[in-house]
Amino acid sequence: MLHELLLALLGYTGDLIIDEREHQNSAATPLSGDAPISEECSFKLAPDISFIEPSERDLLEKIITLGFYYREIDRFASKARNLSWIRSANASPLERAAELSKSKTERPSVYRRAIANGIVEILSVYRSAVLLIEQKLLSETMPILATVTQGLNKFFVLFPPLYELVLEIERDDIRGGQLLNLLHKRCHCGMPELQACIQRLLWHGHQVMYNQLASWMVYGILQDQHGEFFIRRQEDRDTEQCSSHSDVSEKLARLSTDYTSVTDWHLGFHIFLDMLPEYIHMRIGESILFAGKAVRVLRNPSSAFRFQDQLITRSSQKIQGVTGRFSIQKEPLLDMKLIGEELLPQSDADKIEAMLQGLKEPSEFHKRSFECAVDSIRAIAASHLWQLVVVRANLNGHLKALKDYFLLEKGDFFQCFLEESRQLMRLPPRQSTAEADLMVPFQLAAIKTISEEDKYFSRVSLRMPSFGITVKSPHVDLLKAKAYADGTSGAALSSGNSDISLDGWDGIALEYSVDWPLQLFFTQEVLSKYCKVFQYLLRLKRTQMELEKSWASVMHQDHTYFAKHRNDRINYSKSQQRRQTCRPMWRVREHMAFLIRNLQFYIQVDVIETQWNILQAHIQESHDFTELVGFHQEYLSALISQSFLDLGSVSRILDGIMKLCIQFCWAIENQESSENTPELEHITEEFNKKSNSLYTILRSTRLAGSQRAPFLRRFLLRLNFNSFFEMTARGVLNVVRQRPAITVLNQQEPLNCLEVSE
Repeated sequence: MLHELLLALLGYTGDLIIDEREHQNSAATPLSGDAPISEECSFKLAPDISFIEPSERDLLEKIITLGFYYREIDRFASKARNLSWIRSANASPLERAAELSKSKTERPSVYRRAIANGIVEILSVYRSAVLLIEQKLLSETMPILATVTQGLNKFFVLFPPLYELVLEIERDDIRGGQLLNLLHKRCHCGMPELQACIQRLLWHGHQVMYNQLASWMVYGILQDQHGEFFIRRQEDRDTEQCSSHSDVSEKLARLSTDYTSVTDWHLGFHIFLDMLPEYIHMRIGESILFAGKAVRVLRNPSSAFRFQDQLITRSSQKIQGVTGRFSIQKEPLLDMKLIGEELLPQSDADKIEAMLQGLKEPSEFHKRSFECAVDSIRAIAASHLWQLVVVRANLNGHLKALKDYFLLEKGDFFQCFLEESRQLMRLPPRQSTAEADLMVPFQLAAIKTISEEDKYFSRVSLRMPSFGITVKSPHVDLLKAKAYADGTSGAALSSGNSDISLDGWDGIALEYSVDWPLQLFFTQEVLSKYCKVFQYLLRLKRTQMELEKSWASVMHQDHTYFAKHRNDRINYSKSQQRRQTCRPMWRVREHMAFLIRNLQFYIQVDVIETQWNILQAHIQESHDFTELVGFHQEYLSALISQSFLDLGSVSRILDGIMKLCIQFCWAIENQESSENTPELEHITEEFNKKSNSLYTILRSTRLAGSQRAPFLRRFLLRLNFNSFFEMTARGVLNVVRQRPAITVLNQQEPLNCLEVSE
């Protein structure tokens, strides 16, 4: 009886102690190893035993539950430690298919295997306790059940929670970070023996996590065969929908190390929140993700970067190694590993590995130590990545080039370009040849203004995106304004000029060629923001140039006419009358130029230069790549927000003002008689409305009183230096004015003040 009890404690039933689960089968065969864990205790005393007292039966029923728990926990550990999935990799195809079909429901898990190793340690202690009980029972003349209960007392505390744990793991298919999270929650209990047991299991699970962290943060390799780590490779959900041609092109593109490293940085890896343990903060997870990606970049430089380093090294070897008629040269090819070690020194890699090794040794998980180690590793990776991008790749030179060309720092180049292309831009662009047409004035401007020492201009290319949407040209607006003044139908006008497409020249864009590793910094999103600001600034500069050119053209016509008819008294009086008629028109032009000049000065000086100086200060102070990316994002956001590009109401008004200025310039240049007066009156009226609306919005407390645009008050002060805008805007709000004639008196005050100041 006692021997059968001891065997039952080790999971082996017999005639006196039976397993009801096995007896339910008709053949009464033992359970297979793949059978699921039973949710109820199935070890019972045989019902036909009559020589045991009820009190002893109750005690035996309690004792044999330990045997049931032991068997189920041991079965879980055996299944988790089964390595048949490794052997199937080297088996024949038929055997492998059979093995895979068996394991479809049970996926392998390295975390479960680690937990199973800890469970085996606990079960070995239990088996030793059963062996000790057997020795005691054999040595006693009158063996009693109290010896068994006394020897297994602590396992009555340990086994029920362990059984519930493995049952939940198998039932809910818990693995990876979710398993660590479950164990961490079970550690918080009031029983020291159980807490020590669960902490030991958690320690085994953390060993797997630390090994994965070491592979990721030291070598940049993701070791996660079964999808249990919280860092995962980004899944391409569109792969199945792509054609075979796109699949082939994708595979060919991935052969490039440059493409792979940049793609991995932006889209290659992400944090899988389902596997991130709750006791690891999201910030720490992002630091781990960043450190691994940085190490991948540092250990896998692009082929072009390696070739550049080879050239530099060879040239330095030749210069230093010349002795007489011979030169000492290194081997023609440098080892990729040597360059990788230069970017990430082995000493720092060993330091990272030592930090992670130090985390593996304590028996308990210390959150503070873990976070400090991750922050230190992240700082090392960020520092070396900063060294690569800022120093070796000359980030500041590229930032200056983007400022020169995308932010119009090289004003002489763009002034020359706009002058060369002015006549071309008077006509609607042709979709097929617009970009080629622009290349001629673009190259002429480069020859005249760009020096050969500018090594960044070759990276800049002009692009004319396709414009499928048909919008009106300024010529159409002029004709419609004339039709509006004459009272003619707009339908006939639109039908007669339907072939005129939009002023698509506003879509002129620049592209900047970026090499590895600067693609980590200058993403497509960043370059698109630069392009957005560039298009706005170029349109503003084009408007300013048109206003200046129109003034020069009108003055030239006036002086020519005056010189031709100054001796003719009749024509001389007509010339004076013509001047008096055109004077209000010149005032309107000066009002437009006053607004555009001040807006341009505000953006170029108050916004761009100020933010550029702030960015340069941050670059000098920071030695962290992530901080640098953040500072650059703040720089771009400030440019866009302080230039009002993200405010739809303001940007629409500014677009309308620039459009009206271009229409006005073309109208006064083409003016031959007083026929254009109604359309000029219409343009003037619209300009007054929009300029006053612009001032009203900008001076609102929501903008002028916020930190969004710290230099907006300076811009408003320049506009309203004599309170003209304020009085005009108040009049627009409070008085319903009639449509003004061309001799608008409210344009005179800013002109007089400008004349005095000039």
